[in-house]
Amino acid sequence: MLKTIKAPSLSTVLKASTVAGLAAAVLATGIPLEITRSYAEAVKVEAPSVPSFANVVDAVSPAVVSVRVESRVKPVSDEEGNGFSFDFNGRGLDDLPDALKPFFKQFGEQQGRRGPPGAHPGGPQDGKGRLRPVAQGSGFFISDDGYIVTNNHVVSDGAAFVVVMKDGTELDAKLIGKDPRTDLAVLKVDGKGKKFTYVNWADDNNVRVGDWVVAVGNPFGLGGTVTAGIVSARGRDIGSGPYDDYLQVDAAVNRGNSGGPTFNLSGEVVGINTAIFSPSGGSVGIAFAIPASTAKDVVADLMKDGQVSRGYLGVQIQPVNKDIADSLGLSEASGALVVSAQAGTPGEKAGLKAGDVVTAVNGETIKDARDLSRRIGAMTPGKKVELSVWRSGKAQPVTVELGTLPAEQQQASADDGDQAPEAQTPASEKALADLGLTVGPADDGKGLQITGIDPNSDAADKGIKEGEKITSVNNQEVTSADDVVKVLNQAKKDGRTRALFQIQSKEGSRFVALPVENQG
Repeated sequence: MLKTIKAPSLSTVLKASTVAGLAAAVLATGIPLEITRSYAEAVKVEAPSVPSFANVVDAVSPAVVSVRVESRVKPVSDEEGNGFSFDFNGRGLDDLPDALKPFFKQFGEQQGRRGPPGAHPGGPQDGKGRLRPVAQGSGFFISDDGYIVTNNHVVSDGAAFVVVMKDGTELDAKLIGKDPRTDLAVLKVDGKGKKFTYVNWADDNNVRVGDWVVAVGNPFGLGGTVTAGIVSARGRDIGSGPYDDYLQVDAAVNRGNSGGPTFNLSGEVVGINTAIFSPSGGSVGIAFAIPASTAKDVVADLMKDGQVSRGYLGVQIQPVNKDIADSLGLSEASGALVVSAQAGTPGEKAGLKAGDVVTAVNGETIKDARDLSRRIGAMTPGKKVELSVWRSGKAQPVTVELGTLPAEQQQASADDGDQAPEAQTPASEKALADLGLTVGPADDGKGLQITGIDPNSDAADKGIKEGEKITSVNNQEVTSADDVVKVLNQAKKDGRTRALFQIQSKEGSRFVALPVENQG
């Protein structure tokens, strides 16, 4: 007979396991273990210490203002002279669709006879138009008596200005002066004895790429808005003028921030927000600010005289690239190449001429054409300066007494307009095949007319076009192809790889360096 074995129950097994576990624990340690329940804890991370901008913002915000610009929109009356003025966002009666003109003309006749409430029919017209908001921007107090710095492009079209402070107070302001070349302007409010919170300029020499900065302004008319970032680059040239020397910051700067300050963590103004790079119209982290070193002197002049007086040489200049440096025998591509000197200007009187390279001013090296413009512009008119000039393969000093930069400086070369000679086929024509140029005598007898150009040549790559003129090569006047070849052969003997061609066009004169290896 088979014996049936009954399996132990689950509860029996668990009890036995528990006893065995306790026994094992006692055997292993010699003492009973205390059994406790375990609970999960909430996640908590110790945050690293990061800078806060709150103290800076609290200190400087009262000095930052919004600038509202108003302009007179001149009313446009209908031709009947009945006193009715139609003005819709700057558009007049003639701007309406033809189908609507009769209605508004009839309406205007009725209004002209009736006139506005309390006025005589027809009403007096002063012709000045109404003040309407046309722009808004930002600014900041630079003195406790009410002087405010902003951008020229913010106020340039304005007839009246209103400054809105942090607490909402609105004050009328008057324009003291503006400087389009640096895009700076100064306004003044009458505080009737009140002392305003103001800020100071930072020392530009201490501003480094990577420093924290805080931008405060009025983006999109929202009022005091604070953004932060770092100085991304220095000395940016964005093509806005001869004095470009911008700080690039990655703080969010948008429309309406123009004229507002960018501060360092000491609450000093390191720059004035002026422009942004943006494919979309909004901030993409690339903003440009006028550095304090530039703004400080310009603002001081505007506060004192309402205008800026700058030193003036009266020469047209261009950068020196590697090709031009090689053609002139310069060891490095630096300095400013003189394209032409205007008649009667300080530069022309001092003997500066086309082909000169200004390499230093008062012993300080000139990096490029922009550097020369800034340095001369920062000097006082009437001051004598010593230029170091590279001419005919050697350096020589030239002393110049600076003039005053005219208010609206014209181009260095006169515009020839319709009188510029057209490309013609001359009587005798010779091809400088290795350069890709075909030239002939110019109609006026000065230089060589370019009558043909190889589209695959170096000359074409450098932008030389048919119809332009070659007036000199390596600063020697040329009137024939033989003259050109003679100069190129001499350049080869001198060990130069390139020659400097002076090209005259309707837009003015410029220098282009072309290779000479295969000439002769």
